[in-house]
Amino acid sequence: MPDIQPTPAKIDISLSQGVTIQWRDGHTSRYEIKYLRDECPCATCTDAHNTGEKPTSTKAQPTAGIALPIYKPAGHKLTGAEAVGRYALQFHFDDRHDSGIYTWTYLREICPCEACRKQPANM
Repeated sequence: MPDIQPTPAKIDISLSQGVTIQWRDGHTSRYEIKYLRDECPCATCTDAHNTGEKPTSTKAQPTAGIALPIYKPAGHKLTGAEAVGRYALQFHFDDRHDSGIYTWTYLREICPCEACRKQPANM
């Protein structure tokens, strides 16, 4: 990943599928909604207040009891998204969580594609 601030060229948001960002350097990132919710950078989700409490998210939901083999929990959906200045996006999830601000730099850092996962973190 380049050392300069990443800048999106085009952003496509699907409330049921997720977000696709085409970056100015030609890279394309695709984020599923569950992944965005799990990677929420807000103070509660990152435990910035040092409470030690686990937030309610798809990562933190335990499986309780005996689940029926045909049952699959519903995935998260976006109920909205908005720009935060010229540097970030804020997503509104169907579990009413909406306090995370996803900067362009953060979104590029968490790009889930195979090429980005293979790059060293300090690049």
